Amino acid sequence: MDYTYDPELDPSRIEYPRLDLTDPIAARNHFFELYEAMPAPETPAGLRVRDTVVPGPDVPVRIYTPVRGDRPLPALLYIHGGNYVLGNLEMSHVMLMDLALATQAVIVSVDYRLAPENPFPAGLEDCYAALAWLTENAADLDVDPGRIAVGGDSSGGGLSAGLALLARDRGGPAIRFQYLGIPTLDDRLDTDSIARLVGVPMVDREILELTWQHYLGGTSTVDGKDGMRYAAPARAEDLSALPPAFVAVNELDPLRDEAIDYAQRLMKAGVSVELCVYAGTVHGTFLFPTTKAAQRMFADLVGALRRGLGLN
Repeated sequence: MDYTYDPELDPSRIEYPRLDLTDPIAARNHFFELYEAMPAPETPAGLRVRDTVVPGPDVPVRIYTPVRGDRPLPALLYIHGGNYVLGNLEMSHVMLMDLALATQAVIVSVDYRLAPENPFPAGLEDCYAALAWLTENAADLDVDPGRIAVGGDSSGGGLSAGLALLARDRGGPAIRFQYLGIPTLDDRLDTDSIARLVGVPMVDREILELTWQHYLGGTSTVDGKDGMRYAAPARAEDLSALPPAFVAVNELDPLRDEAIDYAQRLMKAGVSVELCVYAGTVHGTFLFPTTKAAQRMFADLVGALRRGLGLN
């Protein structure tokens, strides 16, 4: 089927990688090898970067702190993507250095446990522990506890939506804003975009079926109750009293319709939402940062976070 791609993202110009999740451990090891082979990027001036561990669950986190005089700063708890089975702190490292400088906000990146060894709700609970730690240690981190956002891309966007729901239902910690970038939200895979966007790069139905199979391989219980609304936030019936959201969507992404539907349902529930759909783009466009489309997405994210965190 022919699709109208952004010229810079047309498959005739880019050799897109094909993700094989039939053996997620092998895929993860290959991913780690690629990042280990890359030269370590330099930390830019005006930014401090350090690694630490959230005590208790021992969740590794990386903290990006802009060097600026006025304190305290707003913060973003960032959750990486990777189909719930891939990724680590290196995956988004360069992007997060740029994002911390552009927003002038502290960013805490979470290295949560991965499926299939640690299926839902392990990763989500790690993210919740990191959010609680960030809030409780806000003063030591030069962070304003009243201006903390959560956000991520792809499965990280799905985890961010689940985390916002979980924090609401547990009565905290308070979240000021949520960023849902091309989020993975619905295990049912029954939208028009899943059915019709066949043969597009990066993501297809087979990959998504394996993604959910690995992630949901354990219990769906959270706090002694059915937790599917936290695993697949599209299943949540009540979306009221959630933080304002910025939802970014790629037009030629099978996940497109579930993200748009979730944004619309948030609005109907009284949640303030900014929804951006990027024409001609594919899932993971941000992985090609030299393209104009990726640069537009980054600029829009910076603007949305600055507004959402009260920096404008």
